[in-house]
Amino acid sequence: MLSSVEQCPALVLNADFRPLSYFPFSLWSWQEAVKAVFLDRVNIVSEYDRVVRSPTIEMRLPSVISLKEYVPSRRRPAFTRFNVFLRDRFSCQYCGDPFPTHDLTFDHILPRSRGGRTVWANVVTACTDCNLAKGNRLPPEAAMYPRRMPAQPTTRQLQENGRAFPPNFLHESWRDFLYWDTELDPV
Repeated sequence: MLSSVEQCPALVLNADFRPLSYFPFSLWSWQEAVKAVFLDRVNIVSEYDRVVRSPTIEMRLPSVISLKEYVPSRRRPAFTRFNVFLRDRFSCQYCGDPFPTHDLTFDHILPRSRGGRTVWANVVTACTDCNLAKGNRLPPEAAMYPRRMPAQPTTRQLQENGRAFPPNFLHESWRDFLYWDTELDPV
């Protein structure tokens, strides 16, 4: 049982009942969710057992809400350090080992000192040891090649990768909406 209303975020679904985002999860605080309900911007799909009261109203806190108007996803994801890590599944592209984000950096395939740019097609996730080992050299000079050549991902690819890294907390009312668009294996 959740002990505090502060621990009752609402999972936000788009109008098509898919989460707005998998990583990070599209979550709103209970206050944001209640406000959206009263502004008639969302539908309540599921509720917590927790109740909030005002002098005139009592309501159960929403655990899953869906937007009334569809919000199209961005066609191209933003080029951020985190999205590079997510594209590469939080794994060093040289040694292949997974790492927590605080132990990752990114490496320029063509070093910046040699004219390389900080763009999707020239940057890969690297652990500190591999980044130091490669240094300011080209892959053939360092005998270090990325496991996958970098490319700009689609928003859908990042969403798919994000689904592989669930957060620490998943309320049972969310589970039906997080993986419903996954293709099922034939039995």
